[in-house]
Amino acid sequence: MNKKVVVGMSGGVDSSVAAFLLKEQGYEVIGVTMEIWQKQPEWEIGREGGCCGFRAAEDARQVASMLGIPHYVMNFRDIFQEKVIDYFVKEYQLGHTPNPCIACNRYVKWEALLRRSMEIGADYIATGHYASIKKLPNGRYAIVQSASGYKDQSYALYNLTQEQLKHTLMPVGCYEKEKIREIAMEQKLPVANKPDSQEICFIPDNNYRRFLEDETGMKAREGNFVDKAGRILGRHKGITHYTIGQRKGLGLAVGHPVFVTEIRPETNEVVIGENEDIFVDGLHAVSLQYMAAEQYREGQRMKAKIRYSDKGQMCTVKRIGKNSINIVFDQKVRAVTPGQAVVFYQDNVVLGGGTIAGGYSAGNS
Repeated sequence: MNKKVVVGMSGGVDSSVAAFLLKEQGYEVIGVTMEIWQKQPEWEIGREGGCCGFRAAEDARQVASMLGIPHYVMNFRDIFQEKVIDYFVKEYQLGHTPNPCIACNRYVKWEALLRRSMEIGADYIATGHYASIKKLPNGRYAIVQSASGYKDQSYALYNLTQEQLKHTLMPVGCYEKEKIREIAMEQKLPVANKPDSQEICFIPDNNYRRFLEDETGMKAREGNFVDKAGRILGRHKGITHYTIGQRKGLGLAVGHPVFVTEIRPETNEVVIGENEDIFVDGLHAVSLQYMAAEQYREGQRMKAKIRYSDKGQMCTVKRIGKNSINIVFDQKVRAVTPGQAVVFYQDNVVLGGGTIAGGYSAGNS
């Protein structure tokens, strides 16, 4: 009997080709589009948009029909509101810069979808992510970086659990993006040339500050720009308007470029400094997740990525707490941002990661 797999079909080319490849491999494939939107403004219905746009279900349905597989829409609005939108708002209010895609991957695209899929008798779920899954000699499952380097999505998948990885297939991870589009064109899939998503799916106009105000019903509270000595430099529009390393849009006339170096929600202050002030020697991470590794060791060497587009920097584990870690980089890194993820690699395998609590410089660790 063929294994049954539920493919999360976003209406994009990657998940569409994932469904095709799995069917070719002999799986019993079921397409599912996740309904996560809380509001459906009329102006958005016709957009070409990304992974969660309003055309997603219709595009996915057309592809499923061409492939001869069943397609369903499943409602995940409540879990998306709780685990993604509410988290997103809270993090900004704390002066952090969240990564909603990482939260969505863990709690919606995997935890909720996997549970629902198991209930209908599926053996696996599958997505169109650019990464692969490998079972290691120690028996653990781990994410491996994609063959398509510039599209690699391993960073955003570091917090998947062992149980989730055990029941996941990622068929496009061994292909270059160009090959995936080529396969889609060969199969005459209607989404072959559909553009990739570039923005946060629930903020299609990319105006997240307005989204935060709409979601909370409150305008951001103005406060003071200060330097590291506490001297007031001007007024800011609200801490949700800023992130570590930001230079543009500050509205400060100081005669030379300056940068956001710290956000202080307790005093509603945004600290301004020079370029060198946003470079640090190391960082402190909390809410650790383990994947290939079962634990980190004092003195352990590994590569760390502090943002999706980061190429990574070698570092050394310096101190380990119950659910936290300090690392020091071989070279100073720029704009370590609280709320973002730090993901650890050995070669091209994900060891695990955590949430950045802050950066530190030598002598201040």
